[in-house]
Amino acid sequence: MGVSGSGKTTVGRKVARRLGWEFVDADDFHSAEAVQKMSSGSPLDESDREPWLARLAAEIRTRAASGTGTVFACSALREHYRRTLAGRNPGEVVFVFLHAGREVLERRLAARRGHFFRPELLASQLAALEEPKDTVRVDASGSPADVAEGVVRALGRGRKRAEIA
Repeated sequence: MGVSGSGKTTVGRKVARRLGWEFVDADDFHSAEAVQKMSSGSPLDESDREPWLARLAAEIRTRAASGTGTVFACSALREHYRRTLAGRNPGEVVFVFLHAGREVLERRLAARRGHFFRPELLASQLAALEEPKDTVRVDASGSPADVAEGVVRALGRGRKRAEIA
């Protein structure tokens, strides 16, 4: 979890490969209307996020119930979003907070091509971010390989359920 540019997708894919798990990008669960809204430079509001979070929570529950190890890349910026995603069995989901300084995030977003998230939306995500206190925290300012290694090391307890990076 983390704001745009923190490396959720890139690092999440690397972590999933290292663990032999599946990878799911929460961006794929956005409605066409939400993608269009962000593409036009407007941040999502709660009414945009609620159905998206519900779809993600259902997917997490399904995968956790089947025992499928999965890394989900999701912003999960607010505490109540994380509670929604974790559902009734919060022990089944481990959140990994990828954090980096604003300059790093801005540089990455400026270099990114072909993504619907507009760099000018970073400020709205940073304003919305409620940094988690009870989760794995990994410095995301390094290379994707180094950050993925940090995540795997931090998780080194052999988790078997859905991980959100």
